[in-house]
Amino acid sequence: MDNPNVNNEFEDIRPYTDEEAVAGLARIASHPMVYAVSKYLFPRKPINTLSKMLRQIRGVDDFQKTIMYTAVEWVLQNTVTDFTSDGVENLHGIEKNFLAMSNHRDIVLDPAFTLYTLFRAGLPLTQVAVGDNLLANDTVEVLLRSNGMIKVVRGISARELYLSSLTLSRYIRQTVTSGAGSVWIAQRQGRTKNGLDTTEQGLLKMFDMSGEGSFVENFSALHIVPMSISYEYEPCDFRKAREVLISRTQKYVKKPDEDMHSILTGIRQQKGRVHLHIGTPLSEAEIEAAANCGGNDRYQFIRRAVDRRVIEGYRLFKTNYMGYDLMNGTSKYTDFYTPEDLEAFKAYTEHKLGKLEKRLDKDACRDIFWHIYGNPVVSKESL
Repeated sequence: MDNPNVNNEFEDIRPYTDEEAVAGLARIASHPMVYAVSKYLFPRKPINTLSKMLRQIRGVDDFQKTIMYTAVEWVLQNTVTDFTSDGVENLHGIEKNFLAMSNHRDIVLDPAFTLYTLFRAGLPLTQVAVGDNLLANDTVEVLLRSNGMIKVVRGISARELYLSSLTLSRYIRQTVTSGAGSVWIAQRQGRTKNGLDTTEQGLLKMFDMSGEGSFVENFSALHIVPMSISYEYEPCDFRKAREVLISRTQKYVKKPDEDMHSILTGIRQQKGRVHLHIGTPLSEAEIEAAANCGGNDRYQFIRRAVDRRVIEGYRLFKTNYMGYDLMNGTSKYTDFYTPEDLEAFKAYTEHKLGKLEKRLDKDACRDIFWHIYGNPVVSKESL
């Protein structure tokens, strides 16, 4: 992948070039973590299989289409009962690159499954905007930046955040509009922890801020495509419920290695069925209608348009219907599951809550847990 955005302004956030990926992957090929991952991906092959593959990589595309494709295949074969997708045809109608705005349920799997779907459809892969909190060490950074990762800087002051966001927005705009590639970004910072998928208005302001034209020109040039990913069993569901519970009474502070544990938990956890929906791009008419609104209402109009597509594309599973009935004490959706399903889901809930510290309110955590699954039904009803 030749990256025209290689300049001083974007030096710290851009993905690796082909040459940097080749050098970086060769450098980490003998890291103990590589051998550990090799055991998972290639259990019947020598332990140095992945190490040898990394040394033979010829660039970013090669890395994505061999190593990352194999990794996602392993996740699908070992932790997913059925993976489906629809809406790919919506991308064939876009003559230029696009900005994918997706709901966010898992740190690495959301974009990974999206890239997997694009690859299977024979479409160019996107770059991926990911928080720098994932760059726990040099090895992880090399793997992610060789996979087309755009670094989103977090944990900084308000002034620094503004400048960083402006740089990020300029990079994304230049990448999409110059023909260098498409970009995937979550509709909000951080994973959705309550089952409600909403777009951050600040993200939309950021995209407008980097443009030099009118509101309509700035948003039209990005070709925004909303996407939805749905999991039958939410990755890190218990971790999310626990974080929400603690956040009700105090500021939640992550442990140094917590994000990495969340990544590994999300990858290993059984997810049941998973579905990716690729929505229709925002239309010129929608953007023009937004432009006719005043002030922040313009961004709210765009936000609602993205949210509607995300929610419409979200696939509900029986776990969602059971979560809704349990959190509301109703039997509204019993046609979508059996009594045996409900008992199994209750047992699943209690098994997860068995990890909760005794000092924390188990009943409150259970309610949060069920809301994670039930709230997507609420969102669908609101349409």
